[in-house]
This record gives sequence, structure tokens and C-alpha cells, in this order.
Amino acid sequence: MAKQNVAEQFVDILARAGVKRLYGVVGDSLNPVVDAIRRNPSVDWVHVRHEETAAFAAGAEAQVTGSLAACAGSCGPGNLHLINGLYDAHRSMAPVLALASHIPSSEIGLGYFQETHPELLFQECSHYNEMISHPEQMPRLLQTAIQHAIGRGGVSVVTMPGDVASKPAPEKSIEHALVTARPTVRPGDEEIDKLCRMVDEAKRVTLFCGSGTAGAHAEVMEFAGKIKSPVGHALRGKEWIQYDNPYDVGMSGLLGYGAAYEATHECDLLILLGTDFPYNAFLPDDVKIVQVDVRPEHLGRRSKLDLAVWGDVRETLRCLTPRVKPKSDRKFLDRMLKKHANALEGVVKAYTRKVEKHVPIHPEYVASVLDETADEDAVFTVDTGMNNVWAARYLTPNGKRRVIGSFSHGSMANALPQAIGAQFTDRDRQVVAMSGDGGFSMLMGDFLTLVQYDLPVKVVLFNNSSLGMVELEMLVAGLPSYGTTNANTDYAAIARAAGAYGVRVEKPKQLQSALKDAFKHKGPALVDVVTDPNALSIPPKISAEMVTGFALSASKIVLDGGVGRMLQMARSNLRNVPRP
Repeated sequence: MAKQNVAEQFVDILARAGVKRLYGVVGDSLNPVVDAIRRNPSVDWVHVRHEETAAFAAGAEAQVTGSLAACAGSCGPGNLHLINGLYDAHRSMAPVLALASHIPSSEIGLGYFQETHPELLFQECSHYNEMISHPEQMPRLLQTAIQHAIGRGGVSVVTMPGDVASKPAPEKSIEHALVTARPTVRPGDEEIDKLCRMVDEAKRVTLFCGSGTAGAHAEVMEFAGKIKSPVGHALRGKEWIQYDNPYDVGMSGLLGYGAAYEATHECDLLILLGTDFPYNAFLPDDVKIVQVDVRPEHLGRRSKLDLAVWGDVRETLRCLTPRVKPKSDRKFLDRMLKKHANALEGVVKAYTRKVEKHVPIHPEYVASVLDETADEDAVFTVDTGMNNVWAARYLTPNGKRRVIGSFSHGSMANALPQAIGAQFTDRDRQVVAMSGDGGFSMLMGDFLTLVQYDLPVKVVLFNNSSLGMVELEMLVAGLPSYGTTNANTDYAAIARAAGAYGVRVEKPKQLQSALKDAFKHKGPALVDVVTDPNALSIPPKISAEMVTGFALSASKIVLDGGVGRMLQMARSNLRNVPRP
């Protein structure tokens, strides 16, 4: 039996860690690893058109499966392209292993062709970032990288020169059992006792939930029911907490709607559950605040805390709920539920009035029809910009659907690459990329990846021929929009030319049938919907400092939302409110 080289050992260890595929672009220093993948039946190589796509796809795969995913880039410019997608994966706590192949080891530091320094470049977007300089570092270094990515939730980068990858692997290398799952973290009894006292003493408690509530829906509902608490959420908490939630008061923040803002400001005690909500201008500064988070470095970095609790949400609530005294007074909860329903009643007409005749098509209408037409277990990937607004306000979670976007990093062009990673995990599950024409055109080359692998991703393109969110930012600053216009492009024609299904929709009455036909198509499809560039949105509560770093406008041309089926849910929840 021929002796393994380092590249073959590298691929074998990834396979043992559960990696099914590497996304990347082949080339020079990466060739030994790609050849090792060719000969390994457990791991596939996914050839994308841009390494940024590779990193986004790996990050999405990791978020859908909860398991380690991997990507790779060749030396210099190749691996440098990974960086944006790796930032997104790292900030999303997605376990990703990135291989940055390197120039020949003898040339490092001498200004060689394509030389960069990956061990410096990726430092800020990784938990672990080291270079394999000698075969003897294998497999321990790779195993350490894997355990950092899985254990801490985020990115590990391994740099390896191509000549080192081709060398024989050490004969007596030490391989140990790999960590492939994260443990639960339980707070100490002292913190639980303090939190219990604070809850018991408070008359009005509000829960504000983020992505850290994943897997804790039942525990949050039980706790909220016992203490009669409204439950609001951040964008990344929506898919985990909003469904089957009789205490729902909507979302706070710049994409917010409903009564979440009021509920967080009119309570005695605000409990932040698994959220690193970045917009502290939307958080109160005159109520007691408790934060529960599995990552201690997140505690207190957005607002002043009266109690910091280090633990994951599910385990914390399992410890806390039996200890707190049940509350019988639900006046605060009922008042917030009524405010929430009234707020939604007031804005829903903004997108229902004559929308079936409005040309260009209201994007709110597109999102609403998409929500009703898509599968119950669909995965939505959402471009940054106005698509975040439409997804936040119109996609209805149900415990089966997933909504993935660049919600923490805020990168353009993420939806199509993330859809690739999501679809590779399950070809039979519906994956819908909600793309804007600006984001889609930025990494449009990877639509060819869908065609090459016959991935049945459905791209629903909100085509307003502009960078809509940037126009909002200019409005906020009192500037005329400039440099935000895109050419009026027929992307459906481009899709058809590439060998995919493509249809262009310009009238509202064409929309539903176009979506249904595209969803029935077995391969990749693109629905190019020409939407109204003047349809913009504002949150329910704004002040000057809230606009920093994001876009909104108080202009009267702006529509104040619409919220799809969430109004139905709010009306249903009102049935639980006792009548006087």
C-alpha cells in the first residue's frame, strides 16, 4: 500500500470530522489537495466560480446542518477571495474549516509571485489561524483547528504550502478522537438564584430573543407563559421563536414592526435571551436588563447589565422556570398584544391597496405571495438590503423553514452562494434565494454553478434596477441619490442563455403562476420580478442616532411596512386576551 502524503491525510481527517465536500476553485498550490479529494470517495469537490462563493456556501451548509463545513482557496489571490464569506460565517457562529494553500515554503517572505500572508489576513475572522510548515505538524494542527471551529462556533483557517501538501505524511502520527458537537452550558446556581429573585420582584417582564434561542422554543414559551411576558425578537431570532407563539409582539430594530419596541421599554425587567442585538439605540437605558448568552464575550457589550448569565438559553430556562413564582397578572402582556395587533392592522393596508394592478410590482406583494407559495420546509437565503426588510416582515416561520442571510456581517451578494451550500445538503428540499439585482449581479457567475451541478435552487430576483438600501442611506443623510442605478437588465434571458429556467414578471397577475411554475421545475430556475424602486420601509420607532450604520427614512414617500400573515397570528393571539 502506497504511503499517504500530507494532502491525503488532510482529506481523510476532514472526512472523519463529517465534512462531505469542499467548495473552492482549483489551482497551483491547491492541486495536491484537490487530487486527494478526487481519490477519496467520502469527500466531493464543488467547483465554484469565485472563492467568495465557496466561503458563503460552506457557511450556509454549516448553518443548515449544524456540522462542520469546509472551503478552500489557492495561494495568494485565491484564498484572499475567501475572506468576505469567512467573516460572515464567523460572525454567524457557523463551524467552517478554510484551507488557504500557500506558495512554496522555500519562497515565503521573499516577495514571490502571488505571495500574501494568510496567517495575518484571516486573524480577525477566525478562532484559529495557523500554518502547516512541516509534515510533522499533521494531524495535530488540523485536529486542533477542527475543534476550535466546532467547539467555539466559527471559522478556523489552516494555511498549507503546496510543496508541504505533497510530502509524505509522518508514519507515526498521533490521531485522537475528534470533537464533533458542542456541549450545553449551564449557569451556576448563584446566577440562577439571582435571576429568579429579579423575575419574582418584577411586575412587568419582557423577553427579547435572538438566534441563541435555537432549540429552546418550548422552554421560552413555558417560561413566558408562567410569568406572563411578551416575547419580542431580533431578526436572527425570528425563525426560532415567532411561530406557535401566543406571546409574540414582533421585532425590534431597524427592520422592526409591531409592539416589540414598546414591550422592551415599558417593562420593569428586560431579559435578553441569546441575542447580540447590535442596535443599542433600540434598547432601553432606564429598565433593569439581564442577558443570557453562551458566549461570555457577548455579555454586556451592547447595554449596561444588571445581571450577566453565562449559559445557553435552553439549559438556563430549564433551571430557572421551575424556581420562579407564577404570575397571575397579565395586564402588561395583554396591553402589548393589543398594541401589536393594532400596529399591524394600521400598516397592512400599505401594501394591499390596489397591489394587483400596481406596476411596477410592489416588492411587499412579491414577498407575500412567495411566502404563501413556498414549501412549508423551504430554506430561504436572503440578500442584504431591502430583501432583509421583505424577509423580516413577510416570511412566516413555522419551525420547519430556515431563513439564512448575512444578518451579522451585512455583506452584499450572499443569497445565491448561500443557496448553493443549503441545496447541496438536501437536493429534495426547496431552497429559495431572495436576491436583489445588485447582490445577484455581483456574484452572478455562480449561477453557472447551479447549472453545472443541476442544483434546483430557485432564485426570486427583486429587480428594481437600483441599490435600494443605499438610496435610503442617502435620503437619511439628506443627499440626492447618486451612483445607485443599475441597468434595466433582463436576468431571465441570461438564465435561459445559461441553460436554466428563466421567466420575467412585469405584472402582478403573472406573479403567482410564475412562481408555481418555477417551483415545479426540477432544475435551477430564476424568476426575474420587476419591482417598484420607490417601495421603501421604516421601523415603527426612529430617532436620529438609530440610523447610523443602516438605512431608513422618515420621508413621506416611504411605505410603513406591511406584515403578511403575521397580522393573522396577532389577531389569533388576541383571542387569549380576557374581555372586560
